[in-house]
Amino acid sequence: MYDRVQDEERNQNIVAAILNNIPSESEITKIEYEGPFIVLYSRKPTILLENQEIISKMVNSIKKRIVIRADTSIRLSEESVNQIIRSSCSNPNCLSEIFFDPALGETTVFVNDFRTLTELNQLQIPLVEKTGWKLIYRHAPKNLKLLKSMNEILHCSSEERMYFYKRVGEKIFRQKLSGSEEASIVCLGGFSEIGRSALLIVTHESKILLDFGIKNYENEDNELLPRLDIYGVGMNEIDAVIISHAHLDHCGAVPILCKYGYDGPVYCTEPTFPIMISILRDYVSSSKEPLYSTRDIETLITHVIPLNYSAVTDISPDVRITFANSGHMIGSASTHLHIGNGDHNIVYTADLKFGRLNTVDNAFWNFPRAETLVIESTNGNRDDKFVTREVAEETLVKSINSTIQGGGRLLIPVPILGLSQEICVTLGMLRSINKINPDNIFVDEKIMQLFNFYEIYSDYLSKPLKQRISDQTEDPIFINSLVKLEPSVKWERSILLCPSSMLTDGPSVTYLSQIANDCLSKVILLSEQFQSTAGKLLQQGERNITIEGKNLDIKCNVDVIPGFSIHSDYNQLLAYINRLRPKLKKVITNHGEGKKCQNLSNSINKIFKIQSFHPLVGESIKVL
Repeated sequence: MYDRVQDEERNQNIVAAILNNIPSESEITKIEYEGPFIVLYSRKPTILLENQEIISKMVNSIKKRIVIRADTSIRLSEESVNQIIRSSCSNPNCLSEIFFDPALGETTVFVNDFRTLTELNQLQIPLVEKTGWKLIYRHAPKNLKLLKSMNEILHCSSEERMYFYKRVGEKIFRQKLSGSEEASIVCLGGFSEIGRSALLIVTHESKILLDFGIKNYENEDNELLPRLDIYGVGMNEIDAVIISHAHLDHCGAVPILCKYGYDGPVYCTEPTFPIMISILRDYVSSSKEPLYSTRDIETLITHVIPLNYSAVTDISPDVRITFANSGHMIGSASTHLHIGNGDHNIVYTADLKFGRLNTVDNAFWNFPRAETLVIESTNGNRDDKFVTREVAEETLVKSINSTIQGGGRLLIPVPILGLSQEICVTLGMLRSINKINPDNIFVDEKIMQLFNFYEIYSDYLSKPLKQRISDQTEDPIFINSLVKLEPSVKWERSILLCPSSMLTDGPSVTYLSQIANDCLSKVILLSEQFQSTAGKLLQQGERNITIEGKNLDIKCNVDVIPGFSIHSDYNQLLAYINRLRPKLKKVITNHGEGKKCQNLSNSINKIFKIQSFHPLVGESIKVL
């Protein structure tokens, strides 16, 4: 039973522990729970910012995340801050937009070149002292339209968000209601199937939702959404929603939660936040009957709390999470959940790439503890083994050059997000070293727009790309040679990338029809192809296909090149489990066609002697 007196006493102890470790000259004005953080408001915040060991000591003492903010009484007006920032920069013409978030006391400054970015980062503490705002510096992309609209929503809702953060904080840091610990995983979607990924972690204290996607390639309405109705949980019972990355099969149904009354926090990484909003807005604008409205997406924006990799964060009285790079795409995260007082630790990999990509680093694996692993099984069959990335790239080079030299056209159908940016960067790299020489690399506008976030959040990119940025290399992420695809494009001796990746609809179908009868041209399939799609039929050798009611007799060449997947293959999945330091007690497979989940589960049990499961949607597994 909840004991308010005991809760207040515990809170007083936390406050006392903080005050005992803080120098009085920092002039703390208030200490508040805000979201997953304990926030210290100070009239002299630079004293604490210059002495990070003080904060580290406090964090180690109370085992909570602490944020330092300037007291609102010393914050200058937004207009004054704008002038101070521009006058402090040796080249003010390099400054683009400046966004303000009064709820967090943060100012985000977008800078056009990386040299000025380095200069301003060195002025962080002096500018905090001058302005009373925390300053964040980001590289300015070609287009800030989406982030500007998001900032307007956040700015206009500042007062409501401040109340929201306090309410969430009080809920997270309340006293535990029960002394015992138990935990179960409820399979709501994406188990023995691909799409509508969702699972619910249930403890005595908490209900945590991990991912909430849609199965956007299926027509059966009853299988489109996660089965939250199975468990019968109400919107007000969910303590937190965690989004692993911005693909629709993992985040596409989150606005539905907001539509039907969910009023809690949504956690994801910094890049995932705007990319997710971009993808959700595109879904609403392109769907004939969308499941939610732009207003529901705007509500979602005000409830997102971005977290960095490796930051240990309380999200409920008995659950702490840590995000780690999953290697799948920019900002994608595996989630480590620490339940109770170390009673149980769960790792949810989400979409995992334990292998080389050019855009992001290999998946993180060095978790201190993990008893239960929930791992994807997209390529869970024993024969789902790829060639090495080096071999795949050489095969792609030969395939491209043979067509370009013959004067043909090359169509590469790709998804809008993830693999498409990986292939664009790869093609840019290959072109920069003269391994391929197409006249042009035409890229669909929606794919191009997402590169804005690769520029803004460049600290989430692979080490080689970050090094190129640090060295101020021209065209550091190899995108200057990409050309926006126009409807009437002439693309002889050129490469064209556009959605959809499985040739089910969209621009790729239009351009396929243009080259279908051209024996000099070629379609290159690099993506996973789901059963019954036109892409799968082409992959299997069928050359007479029907798309959207139109029959196509394919006479152009078709090359299928494995090895570019942003998912792990069978060997990589096993290598990831083998690399984990902690001794696992249970492994649960998901995100794969039924037989693949079953096969991977059986292999894990046989090879590693670990109890393994391949549940169906609707089943639950007790892990503690």
